[in-house]
Amino acid sequence: MSRTMTVFDSIDIAADPVSVYQQVSDPTLMGRWSPENRGAKVAEPRESTYVGMEFDGFNKRGFARWVTRCVVTAADPGQRFAFRVEAIGVGRPVLRAPIATWEYRFAPANGGTRVTETWHDDRARWPDAIAGVFDRVATGGDTFAEFQRKNIRRTLRTLRRQLESTD
Repeated sequence: MSRTMTVFDSIDIAADPVSVYQQVSDPTLMGRWSPENRGAKVAEPRESTYVGMEFDGFNKRGFARWVTRCVVTAADPGQRFAFRVEAIGVGRPVLRAPIATWEYRFAPANGGTRVTETWHDDRARWPDAIAGVFDRVATGGDTFAEFQRKNIRRTLRTLRRQLESTD
């Protein structure tokens, strides 16, 4: 049986697509709603997110901490934001390899925005058996698809709660 390479989920948020996009497309803010990401550092100063922009994401799972080098592949305000994870490492992203692609789509829905978050496993060249063993060790028992499905759900719920907050 081949492994699942893509998972996604959606949620409706009571805010307009451009406002939601502006929050999600700023990688320095992702740590506010992601269960693993703790924020990011953008390589160069910018006024807004753009295709080709690089950033380092800081991540944590249990006691494990790592840094990823990411490149923005889509930056369409109010519609779509995507990035590809191209390198990973403990203190800095030194191991270059296809890792994953993350995508966020924004569409008007129910007077607000439907946000769809998608994770795609870019480790297509890994044999399924090796990926399965690695995934279960790295996640504590799940495949990455199962693990990311749970993370996406948590991320979207936290995003909605924070963006709809009246604080």
